[in-house]
Amino acid sequence: MLGMLGAGAAGLAAAPYLQKGWENFLAAASEVDATGLTGLLPNPGGFRYYSVVGSVPHKDETNYALTLGGLVDRPRTYTLDQLRAMPRTRVVHDVVCTDGWRVEKTPFDGVRLADLLDDAGVRSKGAAIRFTCFDGAYSESLTLEQARRSDVLVALTMQDKPITHAHGGPVRLYVAPMYFYKSAKWLSGISVTDKVVPGYWEERGYAVDGWLDGADRQGDAA
Repeated sequence: MLGMLGAGAAGLAAAPYLQKGWENFLAAASEVDATGLTGLLPNPGGFRYYSVVGSVPHKDETNYALTLGGLVDRPRTYTLDQLRAMPRTRVVHDVVCTDGWRVEKTPFDGVRLADLLDDAGVRSKGAAIRFTCFDGAYSESLTLEQARRSDVLVALTMQDKPITHAHGGPVRLYVAPMYFYKSAKWLSGISVTDKVVPGYWEERGYAVDGWLDGADRQGDAA
């Protein structure tokens, strides 16, 4: 009995390291997997690793930049340090993927997208937002009303840690009331447009408005 208890305790102690090792393996494999099959592998942490391209460059404090332009009065470019220095908001919500997996009560922390839009000054013709990513392929969109919700973030941390490259870091979009494909990884560009421009998955048949079942579609505008 004592031997069994000892083995169980050792298993519990090793579990975080095994989980981290598996996550690192999935992250590395996904970067060179153009088929997306690594996204189907099980992960006890709940998240799946997926990219629409074979390889994504790594960004950090030395070379990351987020541009904000389009129909704005004051185009902006933010470094990672500048984003980290801005007022921050924490949102805790379930992450849900169209593939069927869910990670409950996941905390994200970052700058409200609405604050960045106010900083740039949206022009009267601005009606939507287009997001682009430094993977060179992915894009997403929101209406201006959706973008101004208080639960839409330019996220800098996930699960109370800096967002890793595998999870779309150092900066990703987080749209809490919508399916996770709307939360674009590796965010590099925000452009105010006069109409919604369908994103990568919308061009392939996904809903432009990816609301979760039961989501408050009115929300609270920031």
